[in-house]
Amino acid sequence: MTAPHLEAPLDEALDQARAVADAVLFEGYVLYPYRASSAKNRMRWQFGVLVPPACTAGNGEHAGQRTDILLEPRSGDRLDAELRFLHVRRRTVERLEPDGSYTEVPELELPDRVLVPWDEGHEERIRLHAPLAELTAEQAHTRNVTFDLPPGTEHEPVLDENGRTLGRLVRRRGRLSGEIRPYVEQLPGPYRLSRLTVTVDNTVDAPPPVHGGSRDDALPHSMIGAHLLLAVEGGRFLSTTDPPEWARPAVAALRNENTWPVLAGPADREDVVLSSPIILEDHPALADESPGPLYDATEIDEILSLRTAALTDHEKREARGTDARAAEVIDLVDTMPEAVRERLHGAIRGLREVTGEEDGTAGPGGPAAPSAAPAAGLPLPEGSGHPWWDPQQDPEAADAPTTVSIDGEAVGEGSRVLLAPGFRRTDAQDAFLRGCRATVEAVVADLDGEVHLAVVLDDDPGNDIRRQQGRFLYFKPDEVTPLREEEP
Repeated sequence: MTAPHLEAPLDEALDQARAVADAVLFEGYVLYPYRASSAKNRMRWQFGVLVPPACTAGNGEHAGQRTDILLEPRSGDRLDAELRFLHVRRRTVERLEPDGSYTEVPELELPDRVLVPWDEGHEERIRLHAPLAELTAEQAHTRNVTFDLPPGTEHEPVLDENGRTLGRLVRRRGRLSGEIRPYVEQLPGPYRLSRLTVTVDNTVDAPPPVHGGSRDDALPHSMIGAHLLLAVEGGRFLSTTDPPEWARPAVAALRNENTWPVLAGPADREDVVLSSPIILEDHPALADESPGPLYDATEIDEILSLRTAALTDHEKREARGTDARAAEVIDLVDTMPEAVRERLHGAIRGLREVTGEEDGTAGPGGPAAPSAAPAAGLPLPEGSGHPWWDPQQDPEAADAPTTVSIDGEAVGEGSRVLLAPGFRRTDAQDAFLRGCRATVEAVVADLDGEVHLAVVLDDDPGNDIRRQQGRFLYFKPDEVTPLREEEP
């Protein structure tokens, strides 16, 4: 089913959401140095992989995902949904023999590229449009969308500079079928609030595995980077990350599986949601400084661009022959103007004035910093004498207390605590640390005067390095509990 024409304002919001979704869809698609022969590119498709139901055992992947989000319909009366994912096309290289036959080869050299076997990702979109009134328990099943992408084989001739055939690329795709099931349930209470649930399932009956049920066998029949775009024009979605206080109990009852929904599009809109296999913040946006997709977010764009520019001509030829998107990266870096390259060095966002001075500079402690940033780890201005800002070493900084009172106990350097980070200001990494034991290394204050505890985990084998480099974990006093030695 295809969605109807949407009004321009919503189209613009969806376009911005799609730009972020593209970064999700292709994240890790091909990693530096962008060659198929690189070890980094032999284990691929990290996020949002929905495999056939028969292939879930033993490989850590799932066959489906579920999105739950709260919705105030208001004047909105229809749901527009778009499922996007990559479908693997397994590419092999064949050389044309003198007798007219083709022989599969590990590579085929051309003047501008070296063609090698590779798994390409072909973008697929499945759209759904339905009135909200038809997504209730009685009628929701009539609005389920099923799709079936048949297997197939495609051939692309490989020509030399004179137009003569040297070989061909053979692309094979496996069968892939799936189902999207939307459902809207009005919640009890004084508010006109509904819960929208959209499940996506891989339903293909995959052929018997070739290599004992390996993940590699399942990939041609899998949805890669699967994510949803949801829109209700005239309605309002509620943030799952930071909902209104009155909606928190309803948010706590939501069940999201293998995906996480966030508000998308411009910051002033609440009618578009991106449900992504990567945890994002509400209203994510691409950096203005980014010159184009580099597909490798584990690297800093500036360093990645410089490294790519330093590849040898043969390495660049192999990258161009690996994938069309890798070739675009090589061309992007080779033709990048110096002014654009300089912009990749970094940008500061979110600074706010903390002293009331017109020029935005802070007091003796150095430049203004975001209020949530802990003291240690912030660089000082050149010539300050301290490589990292540490209130114990910077005589110009405000004095920080050596202990802080928690549950009537003085907690300071050497104290052992139980980590209990809260839900409102924590991140995904902190959530994994809830319940862990830690030792306090220092009590520090940031430039706003807020106190933080610098800690190391008791069972972290890298504590010596953390202490040597001063790279600690930071929690506020209300996020830890003093630990008594006799406690189990």
